[in-house]
Amino acid sequence: MAGTLYLVATPIGNLGDFSPRAVETLEKSDFIAAEDTRVSAKLLNHFGIKKPVVSYHAHNCAAAGTAILQRLLGGETCALVTDAGTPAISDPGEDLVRLCAENSVPVFSIPGCCACITALAVSGLPTGRFAFEGFLSANRKERRERLTAVADTEYTLVFHEAPHKRRTPLADMLEILGDRPVSLCREMTKLHEETQRTTLSGAVACYGEREPKGEYVLVVAGAKPREGAALTLEEGVALVGRLQEEKGLRMKEAVRQAAADTGLARNALYDAVLKAL
Repeated sequence: MAGTLYLVATPIGNLGDFSPRAVETLEKSDFIAAEDTRVSAKLLNHFGIKKPVVSYHAHNCAAAGTAILQRLLGGETCALVTDAGTPAISDPGEDLVRLCAENSVPVFSIPGCCACITALAVSGLPTGRFAFEGFLSANRKERRERLTAVADTEYTLVFHEAPHKRRTPLADMLEILGDRPVSLCREMTKLHEETQRTTLSGAVACYGEREPKGEYVLVVAGAKPREGAALTLEEGVALVGRLQEEKGLRMKEAVRQAAADTGLARNALYDAVLKAL
């Protein structure tokens, strides 16, 4: 009979957030799979948990996942932990969960901290519907393409950002998404926790002179609902041309802005522009 995989959420900064159920789960598991065994050792030592620990992270998940699956199929119980937060959320743990699902291995989640939800809750922006985008690509072209793809999303957008690359993504957001409200949630649950509620232009101005420090979650307001098209597709094509000429926008960016301004369907407008070339 197959064992069980437990997804155990770990603190994102405050050890007091680790639940008694999470401690109990780690204590009763046969072994623990950890993103960074050195980081997890601090958590385990703090709670006096002594269990075998194996490494499972983005760079070894294929081989390590297969090895863990074989142990699970052999009847062992495994607790999966990340350095901080909930396993399988923007995390290679999703691959291990998929393997278990494909092989009828039971999976249970032991809930706890999640930086995305923690930041969303304090952002002051609508929380009923949101889109979690995780980390944007460090590649400028890929990052801008992703921002363009979500520019018309009316849900609140949530992004993770590492400290050393905050300025450029904020500038790209301002250019592609427009000047929207944003909450910059820094060092959540840690000693220097701070939530700055501003606009994308305000954030760009704020960090134009000083380098932001710490781990951030960026919570950005969704696009405003469109009220319906006031122009024909032909007029929309003409507007795209003017935006390219007057603002120097690339075609995709001009199409996105024209669609947002007029309510025209972006794909239909893009096709019309291509046909007019």
